[in-house]
Amino acid sequence: MAKNIMIVGTGSSVGKSIVTAALCRIFKQDGYSISPFKSQNMALNSYVTENGEEMGRAQVVQAEAAEIEPLVQMNPILLKPTSEIGSQVILMGRVHRTLTASEYRKEVPNIKGIVKKAYNELNDKFDIVAIEGAGSPAEINLRENDIVNMGLAEMVDSPVILVGDIERGGVFASIYGTIMLLEPEERERIKGFIINKFRGDIEILNPGIKMLEEKINIPCLGVLPFTKLDIDDEDSVTTRFNKNVDNDVNIGVIKLPFVSNFSDFTPLEMERRVNVRYITKKEDFDNIDFLIIPGSKNTIKDMEYIIKSDLDKLIYKKHKEGIPIMGICGGYQMLGEEISDPLHIESNMDRINGLGLLSTKTVINEKKDTLRVSGKLNGESINGYEIHMGKTERFNCKPFIELEGNRFDGAINDKETVYGTYLHGIFENDNFRINIIEEILEKKGLEKDKDKTSFEEIKQGEYNKLADLTRTNLDMDKIKEIMGL
Repeated sequence: MAKNIMIVGTGSSVGKSIVTAALCRIFKQDGYSISPFKSQNMALNSYVTENGEEMGRAQVVQAEAAEIEPLVQMNPILLKPTSEIGSQVILMGRVHRTLTASEYRKEVPNIKGIVKKAYNELNDKFDIVAIEGAGSPAEINLRENDIVNMGLAEMVDSPVILVGDIERGGVFASIYGTIMLLEPEERERIKGFIINKFRGDIEILNPGIKMLEEKINIPCLGVLPFTKLDIDDEDSVTTRFNKNVDNDVNIGVIKLPFVSNFSDFTPLEMERRVNVRYITKKEDFDNIDFLIIPGSKNTIKDMEYIIKSDLDKLIYKKHKEGIPIMGICGGYQMLGEEISDPLHIESNMDRINGLGLLSTKTVINEKKDTLRVSGKLNGESINGYEIHMGKTERFNCKPFIELEGNRFDGAINDKETVYGTYLHGIFENDNFRINIIEEILEKKGLEKDKDKTSFEEIKQGEYNKLADLTRTNLDMDKIKEIMGL
């Protein structure tokens, strides 16, 4: 039976995912087998396991930090918002139904067994399970059927550590308020707290920490400094969308309302000579060398947004200027002539015109394709994964990638300036990514880099930096004691 520890937060985006990833790498370095676990994840960033099961990217990052293959048991419930009030519910990697929040809450009691079974399978396989909560454990309106915070901690009998984010202000109040809103038996499970994203002189902070410890009778396990690490964010509440600093290579990504899998662009953001700019308005198109239309959880709604925002006119302008344009998944569908939705899976619209830059047509259907794929592009190996509802048919244009199993993916125009693919994770292929960058540098008359960047090496280096930072600033001996190690 595994030891366990649960990381909860005073709110969303306070650092639960990154602290859990840090513990995964630290305990792996210390010789333990460790698995992440998050019972329920709400995110549009997802991944496909070796068995073709869909799960949240945050647990994939944590599994990579633990140096293990991602398993769907690590994230048995994934909620993918498809509108302002509804989400596609994915249970154990497969589509269940699309439900409103109130409809989903009614189903939660029936889902508890799925969560417990998934946890028990990890519990039997690993030395340690590092559990991540969601949002805040003090959401008292949701406590009755909680399966992701203190309710889950009770279900699996786990000690809990609370993380607060000092960068957003009010960290002492948020930690104190969270503790005070918990039931007495829940407070007993909180064995320590961590202050995250600190900048400044720790000596100024220490008196406040001491006073807080006295008020809540729970120890501070450490203060993590604000540090920039190239590790995937969990959801769209992220500073990556606000970057806008020109570089040698400027890549524009259309910021769609229902953008999904923006983690596709992490490998590009790690390149030192590349600026990835998320586009929402006319001025964002300035100085763009390469334009990407990303994946979407609601392709028809996002296509409608592009038209109503007049972004289509700016895309056409860049196309006429000879700027290469690439679409990924939903973005690939939008590059075609038409997207139809006869079963009204995504919206009440029967169809919508696409951008017409590729001779393709897409029909949205009920079946969701989730699979890992490999293939060849210009003689070089390409790996990725598909997550899409819809079939795209090519007319008078070539496929983009030749896949194993006598299959083809995507489409490319005659001038090879517009191309689309269903492959997520395509920029993780070093040769593909570097070739795009080098073509842009050559076109601009700039010197190419002699040393090539390996995405995997950079990523593993970032996990090690995170582990070192965490070891230095947290009381790991106390954390091990809390876990019973």
